[in-house]
Amino acid sequence: MDGGRHQRLLRLVTERARRRGFPGWAGLVCDVAVTEVDVDAAAITLRASTRAQELAATSGDCARRLEEIQYTVGVGPGVEAFDTGGPVLMTDLTVAHQRWPGFEDAAFADGVSAVFAFPLRGGSIRVGTFDLYRRRPGALSADQFADAAVLADLATTALLTDAVPHATAGQTWDDLPGHYDDVNVATGILAAELRVSIEDAFVRLRAHAFSTGKAVLDVARAVLTHQFNVDTFQD
Repeated sequence: MDGGRHQRLLRLVTERARRRGFPGWAGLVCDVAVTEVDVDAAAITLRASTRAQELAATSGDCARRLEEIQYTVGVGPGVEAFDTGGPVLMTDLTVAHQRWPGFEDAAFADGVSAVFAFPLRGGSIRVGTFDLYRRRPGALSADQFADAAVLADLATTALLTDAVPHATAGQTWDDLPGHYDDVNVATGILAAELRVSIEDAFVRLRAHAFSTGKAVLDVARAVLTHQFNVDTFQD
């Protein structure tokens, strides 16, 4: 990854955090995407191997509506990016030819002509998608694509470290870890002990984090230090 690009985008996110009193990292990443990648809307969505999804942050109503329609119809660029594990770059929805029935009509109604979806991974675990929407058709430039890829990495960090409710305004991005080893190991432990898939184990880890208002990373570390009984994560 381009270290200089990463530092530039990270700086933009942290500057917004200071100005706005820290509304949550995921939302800040979406805001930076709109200005730096030159798109009109952005969304970060937690996803699972089933149709389960949870909207983490958006830049506004347009992105929220288009994420919700993907959940409703079960298809869309984010769903496809998550399923395939690779970016989905649709530069002109008018030539999609019903690739995502139901989604295209909703996108057209919102004036969206191009969509770019990036899968989010914490190590070997798929955690969600970073979806970008643009009103005019056309491909991302090489620099825009590179910026979007870096922001997708920052979005993954945001998903694993944002708590519900969000962390305090005094926290800085420097306080947040940039790796996912603890989450990977904890998920593997749960998968083995519960005899479920890695994806299902992560969904349970995430659900516990959401219900207790903790960051996924904090819950993972609690699993590693045996602060939880495995029964905590049973259905």
